[in-house]
Amino acid sequence: MINMMRCRVCSDHMKHGSREWHYSCASCGYEFADLRPAINVDDAHCQLNELSRANGLRLLRERNFKRLVRSLTLLRPTAGGRLLDVGSAHGWFLDIASSHFSVLGIEPDRRIYDVANGQGKPVRFGFFPSALGEKEIFDVIVFNDVIEHIIDVESALRACSRHLSPGGLLLLNLPSSSGVIYRFSKACCRVGINSLFERMWQKGLPSPHVHYFNARNLSRLANKFYFKKITSGTLSTFSLRGLYSRVSQAGSHGLLARLVVCFFASLSLPLLRFAPADIIYVIYRKE
Repeated sequence: MINMMRCRVCSDHMKHGSREWHYSCASCGYEFADLRPAINVDDAHCQLNELSRANGLRLLRERNFKRLVRSLTLLRPTAGGRLLDVGSAHGWFLDIASSHFSVLGIEPDRRIYDVANGQGKPVRFGFFPSALGEKEIFDVIVFNDVIEHIIDVESALRACSRHLSPGGLLLLNLPSSSGVIYRFSKACCRVGINSLFERMWQKGLPSPHVHYFNARNLSRLANKFYFKKITSGTLSTFSLRGLYSRVSQAGSHGLLARLVVCFFASLSLPLLRFAPADIIYVIYRKE
């Protein structure tokens, strides 16, 4: 029964959290959501304006991706090697990484895959790891804002170990439960304002978040699958350019509400640079 579920990280019992679908572990801080993905379900995609999402995210994602590729190349100074981007979406990370690696993407969303494939991106349709051949091996496997969407995260990490070469690198880039915006959303939820918390979990969208980790419990889980942390850092959560398009992606708020959100977000941006980051990345080496 879900009420008796054990924590994926420390195996302690999890308790109900801020909403009826939300659970948290008091021992290690791991959080879980009983939300179901609806990728490739037309009704779910009606809730998401994919064009606004792409316009709002592209500049920010590309800037973050360049930083991640620099980190990977410092750890693998010899050019070459095979890189797998799991959940490669529009192929932006593939474009940047292709100057240093032989790249392949996997994308489970048929609509996004069709766009990327039509643009000639080296992308394969399907889910990880079933889209791979049993003996396909990579030197780097990357999850950019993906691992938090995968319900069976243990099987995904086990598959990473199986498909990585000896000493291969695993890069996880994901939202953090220690971030200031996420913690603010939980505080709002406690006083009955639920919309921001639900937005942080992407409730109602085709691929909701089902996990929230922080840097410590994430590495504790990765250690179970013989991944050793090499380096970590934080990434920008949003920028002013593209902010309105990003706010508009879910399509559920009116014009005035979107403008208000953008106004307060622009005021808070300088302060967020000094607050705990909402996006983290960790690079592990397969032991």
